[in-house]
This record gives sequence, structure tokens and C-alpha cells, in this order.
Amino acid sequence: MPRKDSFLEYLLFNHRVAFLFAFLLITIFLIYHTYDLEMDTSIKKMVPLQHEYIKNLYKHKDELSLGNDIRIAVEHTKGDIFDKEFMETLREITEEGFYLPGVNKGKVKSLWTPNVRWTEADEFGFSGGEMIPPGYNGSNESLLELQRNVLKSDLIGRLVADNLRSTIVYLPLIEQDSNKQEGETNGIDYKLLSEELESNIRQQFESDSVQIHVIGFAKKVGDLIEGVKGVLGFFIITVIITFHLLIIDCRCVRCAGVILIGSLMAVAWQLGIVTLLRKLMVVFRESEYWLPFIKANPAFESIQFGLDPYSMLIPFLVFAIAVSHGVQYVGEMGVRIADGATPFDASTNTFRVLFLPGLLALISDAVGFVTLWFIDIGVIRELAITASIGVATIILTKLMFVPIAMSYVGIGDRAIEFTKKKQASPSIIWLTLSKLVKPKYAICIVLISLVGAGVGNEIRKDLKIGDLDPGAPELHPTSQYNLDNHYITKNYSISADVLVVMVETPPQSCSSYKALKLIDRFMWQMERLDEVESVDSLVSVIKHVLSGFNEGNIKWSELPKNQEIIGGALTYLPSGYQNPDCSLVPVIIYLKDHKATTLSNVVSAVESFSKTNNSDTLANFILASGNAGAEAATNQIIASAEKRILIMVYSVICLMIFISFRSIRPVICIVLPLFLTSILCEAVMTKMGMGVKIATLPVIALGVGIGVDYGIYLYSKMRYHLDQGANLQSAYLAALQVTGRSIVFTGMALSLSVGTWYFSDIKFQADIGILLTFMFLWNMIGAIVLMPALSVFFVKYEK
Repeated sequence: MPRKDSFLEYLLFNHRVAFLFAFLLITIFLIYHTYDLEMDTSIKKMVPLQHEYIKNLYKHKDELSLGNDIRIAVEHTKGDIFDKEFMETLREITEEGFYLPGVNKGKVKSLWTPNVRWTEADEFGFSGGEMIPPGYNGSNESLLELQRNVLKSDLIGRLVADNLRSTIVYLPLIEQDSNKQEGETNGIDYKLLSEELESNIRQQFESDSVQIHVIGFAKKVGDLIEGVKGVLGFFIITVIITFHLLIIDCRCVRCAGVILIGSLMAVAWQLGIVTLLRKLMVVFRESEYWLPFIKANPAFESIQFGLDPYSMLIPFLVFAIAVSHGVQYVGEMGVRIADGATPFDASTNTFRVLFLPGLLALISDAVGFVTLWFIDIGVIRELAITASIGVATIILTKLMFVPIAMSYVGIGDRAIEFTKKKQASPSIIWLTLSKLVKPKYAICIVLISLVGAGVGNEIRKDLKIGDLDPGAPELHPTSQYNLDNHYITKNYSISADVLVVMVETPPQSCSSYKALKLIDRFMWQMERLDEVESVDSLVSVIKHVLSGFNEGNIKWSELPKNQEIIGGALTYLPSGYQNPDCSLVPVIIYLKDHKATTLSNVVSAVESFSKTNNSDTLANFILASGNAGAEAATNQIIASAEKRILIMVYSVICLMIFISFRSIRPVICIVLPLFLTSILCEAVMTKMGMGVKIATLPVIALGVGIGVDYGIYLYSKMRYHLDQGANLQSAYLAALQVTGRSIVFTGMALSLSVGTWYFSDIKFQADIGILLTFMFLWNMIGAIVLMPALSVFFVKYEK
């Protein structure tokens, strides 16, 4: 029968040297540019910029803090803070804090800063002064006076611990727009800030008598970046494990080398292309076309193509998918060489058979990844683009480079002998599995799968959106950051989880009695919530001042109806409690944690109050600023997108399979095992206490894309043998011997590799490792066991 060459096959195999040379030059060029890859931890990437809460936050960003600050709790382990040596250490820490990168020096607060004062009511009204008494020299008398000043102030629980054994140095950060315009400076370098907090603060001042505890968004991101350094080590471990397993599976070092080189080439290309896109984006942002483009396409505002803790997942996935396709190619080519073909003919014939199924699988992967773009969070949108770029590089490196390289390299004699032996005498494992396509066994498998889907569906009903652990769930509970967070929340009445409700009023009306009374009623309702630690606002200050005017009598801690009395109390108002034209009042709600249920309950209470009481002529209560406000918005976006994204991913995959095979039957056979894996994956997440969030939602979607490769390859091979006249069991056995063996190897090898992530310093990477291990294994089982069982009912009459 004459050979039918496609144009691509003719072009590729008749110009092999030219293509190899081109691959080499492109690889060198892109590897060179990967050295310019930069970390990008812009806060805009982490939040849904088009969400109402975030729009409100940036609307008032010049009038309110974005909640991005650092709190350094300095603990005296051998007594209270009123100690000469301790106070001197606190002074030095405060001075070091002034010079940390990104710190807003004018708003730093400490017992040593002049903006921290005490007040008391006396027979003349109010008296007060700086917290550190004039002439302080560390003597017992001056320390006693300092103690009296602290006790007179309202700092207990806020700047000084309830037990008086520690005090906070508060460092607000200057949050600059990462989308800088001409003349503006760059945003905060979280990596540098975190490193200097460790070297200049913790390491320099921590001792037997002084312990340092540091919390804040910037520190958490810095710790994540530090943990990300270990990702390179895990990638190297993955490569080493995969290479050794490839040698065991292929029984040919040069075959394993080609697969590994092609896979690493795909990773290098993906990282290099992303780096080039970042450079182009920097130039574009500085051009005159950027602002008009962003106005027309706001989704690109947070896209910067930098490496972040979440995008670290992509090189692993690119490597995994590339290895999977490479193993399929080498396995098929080995069979043809065992049948007597030359390496060149075997490679061209294998290319002809596997190129279209491989291309279909990769296009399905890419289009499935693109659906993540519809989640309005910058870091996920970047992930969608970079993952799709990674798949595109695999099309070139695995479907083109590997066939050319293998046509030269061939397969070793030991591997050929092993293949001949397996063809002559199929493994008892494959013979046993081939019986699963008998109707009686197929029915049992389908019923077991239905039961598993039912049980998994019941469990997954308890799956939560957002974080389920206190502190920083991205880090382990025993991490330094989470230990510091636990200490501060235990010893202070404030917490690191802050929700700011913005109260908008007509200009010069925020201090009117009616508006203040409404704010007071709102605060009262918020304080009654179990999830709330405390609430602070302009009203709190007015009550405190009026009580002081009346000898500290708590009965006077009430809002007066007389506007002049309110005006008199406002003369003592610290900065930050209203904006300059008195049209905005922040109500600061300190939460016990930022768990999904906490945020949901508090936000619901705020929205319920605002729905009933909002008035354009009096006051509008709008959400939200603070880190908890940003997380609440993120959770809402994730909740609305979760089901929609999975529906889109499955719809695209179904469409691609239908277009390729032109039948609904293969769609059912290939997709149902993937759907079962998705259900069971969410059940596993529920049992392990994982929520659906930025780190886990992409894994659920990406896992489907990886799994579809298995099904497409195995079904294509079965279909080929069925078209040759084989019965279903014979076709399944033949497919298992080549394609099935490659699927099992890939599933096991990649599960073992990502399973090492369990030991990562970053908890969310360990969680992702667990999920990917489960999905690799279960997709493998679904393709090998469930898909053939479904074929009994949908494919057995196709010849």
C-alpha cells in the first residue's frame, strides 16, 4: 500500500537537519532570556480588580490605607515592657523600621514615636503628651512614669499587649500603583522588605530576653517567595526521578534522554516566551497606547507576566504533559522497529499515527486552560496564558523535535528485544485487564463508578470557598509567620485580619449627628457578631473624648445631639478617621480570622445593614477595604466562577473530541472518567480541609486537561484496531500493550514526582502536590479501567 505523506510530515522529515538546527537556536535564545525572569508579587494580581469591593477600595485609595502594613510585636520574655534594656531595644527597632524599604515614615507608630500620645481628663479638661516622658533616662522613676502614661492611654490591646509583656511597632507601607506612569517609582519589593525584616530586625535584636513577631501581607508574600526558592529543588528532583523511571520503562538510555530533553526544552521555551512577554509589556506600559488600551481592555490591567508563587505550577505541568506525549511516541515507535522497520521509517509511521491524536489532546489542553481567563483575578489569568503557551511549546518540541530526534537515535537492541518478548507473550496484567471489557465485568465497573460518584458528590457538598485555616493558609501552621500571627492575635485585641467598611456621606456631613448615630448603630451590630474581635471608627473617638471631658465617667460615653459638642470633640480627632472634606468615614472591623465562613457571615451582616439603611442623603455603607475585604471579594469571584469554569472546560473538551472522532460515543467514553475524577478530587479536598481558592481552582481545571491526554491516546489506539477488524477485547489488549503501558508509566512516574511536593515549605504547594498526585493516578485508572468498560456499551458495534 503506497505511503501517504502529509505536507507537514514531508516537510519535517525531509529537512531534519534544518529543523534540528532551528530548534537548537531557538532553545539557546529562549534559555538566555529566562535569566531575566523576575518575581512579580503585585497586590493587583491577587485581587479581582473589576469586583465592586475592589473598585470601591481603589476609588478611595488616596484617602484610606489599603491595609498593607507590617506589625512587629517586640516581646519581653523575662517580664513586662517597662525595663531599661528592653525599651532601648524597642527604640533601636523603631529606628531600623523607619529605613525599611517601602515604609511610610510619617505614619510609623511605636511607643517611641511622637504621634503616639496619652491623654487623661483632669480638673482643667484634658492633659496629655508623648508616651515617652520628657527627660526619660531609663531610671526606675522614668519607667514608672512611662507605665502610668501607657495605662492612661487607649493603647492596651492595640499597641501594647493585654499582659504588658510586648508592644507593637506599626509600619504602614506606601502602596504604589504597579501600573506606574511616567515619573513614578516601582511598587514595594516584598522580597527585599522581607529579607531586611529578618536580617535587620529579627536576627539583629532577637535574644533570650527579646522575641520578635512579624505579620502583614508584605511579610507573608516575602515568606512565600523565600519558600519558592525550594521549588527549583523539587523540579530537579522531578527531572531526576523521571529520567531514571524512563530508563527503566524504555530500557534505552538514549530514548529516555530524547524524551527528557524534549520535555525540558518545552519548559525552557515556555519560561523564555513568558520573559519576552514581560519585557514587551514593560515597554507597552510606558508607551502612549497603554492607557487607551486598558480603558478598552481592563482585564489586562494586572497582567505583567512575572513569576509568582502560583505560576510555579506551570513548568511542572508542562514537563508532565511533555513526558506523557514523549512516552507514547517512543512506545509506539518501539513496536514498529520490533516489526522490522528502520528508525527513520518507524519514526515517520509513528508520526503519521500519533500526530493528530496528540495534537487533539494538546489543543484540548490549551483551550481548556484558556477558559481560566474568565476568572477575574490577575494571577489566574496569567496562569491561563502561560499554561496555554506551555502547551503550544509542547506541540513543537514533542510532536516535532522528538520525532526528528528519534529518527536519528532509534531504539536500543535491549528495548527492541523486550518489546518483541511482550508482543509474543503479553503480560498477565494486560491479559487480566483485557477481560474487563466483557459485559459482566464492565457492568460491575460502571456500577462501582456510579457509587463512587454518588458518595463523592455527597462529600463534596461540604466543599467551602476560600481559606479554612487561620493565619496564612499558604504556609504551614508551624511556619514562623503563622506562629507570629498566633502570638499577636492571642495577646492583642486587634488582629491581622481587617475589614474596612467605607461610609460615604455628602461633603461636610460625615460628622452630623444623624450620620454618626447610624454609624454607631452599625458598629453595635458588628460587635455582636461572634466572628468580630473589635470595631473602631470616628464614633469611638468622639465617645472617648466626651467621656474624658466628664472626668472619665462612662455614662458620658455617648453621642450628643448637640452638633457644637460633637465639633468640639472632633478637635482631638487623630488622622485617618475621616477624609479631608468629611465625606468618608472608615469603620475598621477586626476579625478573629479570615476563614471563608467568617468572611461570609460578616459580609452578609454588612450587606444586610446597608440594604436597609443606605441613603444618598445621609450615609451609604459600602464594602470594602482591608485585607479581609480583598479576600471576601476574591472568594465571591471564585464561588461564581468555579462551576462555570468546569462547565466551560468540559464543553470545550467534548467539542474537540466530537470534532475529531465525529461521534458522541467517544465523547462519553473519554469524558465520563474525567468527570468522575473531578468529583472525587473535590471530595478529597473536602476531607482534607482544603477550600476552593486561587491556589486550588486552577489545579481542578488543569487536572482535567492532563487526564484527557490518556483517554484520547488509548481510545485512538483501540479505534485503530477495531477498524482493522479486531473484536473489542483484542483491540483493548493491543492498546494496553503499547498505549496502556505508557499511560500507566506516566501516571505512576508523575505521581511519584509531584508527591515529593508534600515536603515543601509552602503549604499550598504541598496541597497542590497531593491533588495532582491523586488526579494523575485517578485519571490513569479512569483511562485504563473505566473508559474501556464504557466502550462495551458505546463502541462494541463499531468496526
